[in-house]
Amino acid sequence: MSVSEHKARVLVVEDEPRLNQLAVDYLSSAGYLVDSLKTGDEAVEQIRRDSPDLVVLDLMLPGKDGLDICREVRQFSDVAIIMVTARVEEIDRLLGLELGADDYLCKPFSPRELVSRAKAILRRVKRHSEETDTGSTQASSDALQIDENRYSVSLMGRELALTPVEMRLLKTLADQPGRVFSRDQLLDHAYIDNRVVTDRAVDSHIRNLRRKLEQAYPDQTLIRSVYGVGYKYEP
Repeated sequence: MSVSEHKARVLVVEDEPRLNQLAVDYLSSAGYLVDSLKTGDEAVEQIRRDSPDLVVLDLMLPGKDGLDICREVRQFSDVAIIMVTARVEEIDRLLGLELGADDYLCKPFSPRELVSRAKAILRRVKRHSEETDTGSTQASSDALQIDENRYSVSLMGRELALTPVEMRLLKTLADQPGRVFSRDQLLDHAYIDNRVVTDRAVDSHIRNLRRKLEQAYPDQTLIRSVYGVGYKYEP
């Protein structure tokens, strides 16, 4: 069942009781079905079992922390993840994004901002589901196959485990081989809700993409840097 056919289910993983309850109350008032946890130890298993549409995941948790949870979840699910952190250093934000988080919020934040971010992400999930229902499919080349029906990417016959942001970036580049895209252009394609993300986030995602592509196609650099401009895909 697609997101468009049911109330979206959200899992909140937050150890601070007040923030946990605020998130649950505001997301429930927005019409979502909300479950919550106050430690990280059960999060991965609950996500695997319940298949929520969105996870609001605190970085610092008792037991298993948010980064470990995100890393494990990305091995079996593309569920949308909003990382919540009290750490404002850029490296922590980018590390969360590298591991597959779709967005982040820094504490303290307004519960209304959380709801706004949740709505934006779930709209993208719904839009992708509707595009899949209409049979939208694209194969970029014989070696690289991007199948939007199955939300899958393969290179040289090997399936790639990409996050939603990584898939959008790769599709943008591969649809026009040889064209150089600036970081701003890639940000527009990767984050279609126009939220503010630094240029360094693109570099982080490209670094991850290169690593995953090279695992399937060793000794080949398919995404090339153009100094002072941006990136291009050269098969």
